[in-house]
Amino acid sequence: MDTLDRETQTPNSGREQGGWITFPFIIGALAGLTLAGGGWVANLIVYLIEVFNLKSIDAAQVSNIVNGGSSLFPIVGAIIADSFLGCFSVISIFSCISLLGTGFLALTATLNSLRPQPCNDGSSFCKAPSKVQFLVLYAGIALASIGQGGTRFTLATMGANQFHKPQQQGIFFNWYFFTQYTASVVSSTAVVYIEDNLSWGLGFGICVAANFIGLAIFLLGNRFYLHDKPQGSPFMNIARVMVAAFKKRNFPLSSMGEDYYNEHNQAMTLDAAAPKKSFSFLNRASLKAEGDIGSDGSIAKTWSLCTVQHVEDMKTLIRIFPLWSSSILLGTPIAIQASLTILQALSMDRHLGQHFKIPAGSILVIELIFSSIFLTLIDRFLCPMWQKLTRKSPSALQRIGIGHVLNVLGMAVSALVESKRLKMVHAHHLQSQPNSIVAMLALWLFPQLVLVGIGEAFHFPGQVALYYQEFPASLRSTATAMIAMIIGISFYLSTAIIDFLRRVTSWLPDNINNGRLDHVYWALTVAGLLNFGYYLACARLYKYQNVEKEVADSSG
Repeated sequence: MDTLDRETQTPNSGREQGGWITFPFIIGALAGLTLAGGGWVANLIVYLIEVFNLKSIDAAQVSNIVNGGSSLFPIVGAIIADSFLGCFSVISIFSCISLLGTGFLALTATLNSLRPQPCNDGSSFCKAPSKVQFLVLYAGIALASIGQGGTRFTLATMGANQFHKPQQQGIFFNWYFFTQYTASVVSSTAVVYIEDNLSWGLGFGICVAANFIGLAIFLLGNRFYLHDKPQGSPFMNIARVMVAAFKKRNFPLSSMGEDYYNEHNQAMTLDAAAPKKSFSFLNRASLKAEGDIGSDGSIAKTWSLCTVQHVEDMKTLIRIFPLWSSSILLGTPIAIQASLTILQALSMDRHLGQHFKIPAGSILVIELIFSSIFLTLIDRFLCPMWQKLTRKSPSALQRIGIGHVLNVLGMAVSALVESKRLKMVHAHHLQSQPNSIVAMLALWLFPQLVLVGIGEAFHFPGQVALYYQEFPASLRSTATAMIAMIIGISFYLSTAIIDFLRRVTSWLPDNINNGRLDHVYWALTVAGLLNFGYYLACARLYKYQNVEKEVADSSG
């Protein structure tokens, strides 16, 4: 029996609940919260250097902590949602925390007493922030990061919970990522432009307003939502399965269904009577023994006996782990490419016409734009076309596989473009000139970003749909947050790999004109091919658990 019960009654029981009527509220909330978070995160390094007089390396370290923490903290929010509060409460609370944090940041940008005096032009000495100024700044950053992390993927879970059919959930995830990417593009361009050219206070004020509007839209849809009520920690059940299986490791397994424990208030069915034969060593956790069951039929020794359902939930996590692990090496090259592409752009001609120059940090917006475009094309054209040709929708594993292929192609194109750039460097003898601009348009970097962006449109929604559909129902919030964990791990792993390459090779010197970035990209291409082979093996061996059952139910 699932540890989540679907709430069927609300203050307005006569109104429709769940389904597409909830879509505008959840997507509107996502747009506002993403715009609010991206507006300050994208320009944080510049703000710390220009306004708070931090050294560039110190500012970069703060930004790294924020990016890594914002990617890993959704797991905490998901655990709280699954175990204690439910999605609605977690989103509401963390949106308020985010609002408070962005409010603190806006105050530091508008009140002179909350920021240090600006550096004098030409002066090498800048006044450091006071303890109070640091306190307000870091409190704002911490609260805004925690709030952003706690809402980002919990919103995805709550949105998918409004639908019962996997196909509808897949459509929702497409629109979820489209909205997230689009809002990120707006925050990384329009809001950042306002902060750089008009006013930091106005830019951060827009972030506060967007956060407030997103929260208000979310709360307005409360009467239409289907709510899930958590009934204890599902992670405790996972721990109980492992402990109980270890305690009974010497017990002989039985082939009789009545020897295994199911929920005492649940009707026996043939499917639920006995655990499946796979990972049979875990089946002992649900094997009945003397003294395990109380007089009322409930479990008397909670760390010695588990239900068959809890055992099967544990097996599901074990089955899906190899697929999840392959996504880490899918995300790591993307993170490495992002930082190296900016370095390449700094050494190339970024002019579009005579009067406009592309900011190096904004060149990654191309990736977001094409992800957004192809999310729409996949939903409206490619999936229906696929369905007409094959008479079934593309599976989540197929979409992830296409993302793998496009990601490898993106790394290969990156290597070819960098090889061309280095030829131009050598032709003009620029190896010893670190700040020189190569006579090569930065537009050459667009194809690699386009390929990676299109790949993300396939594999990110595919992964979220797979984890959401295949994870136990009690871990649905954790399932969607697994993408955030992949991003966080990939971010830190990419930093470690770049540091390793700098120490053991000469490919990544401070002056990339005297390095071999093309070797780095070729290494990522080879690693991507090997990882794709690993993914194919995992996908071939994996058998859908919940998807087939839900499709059968919906067709029946």
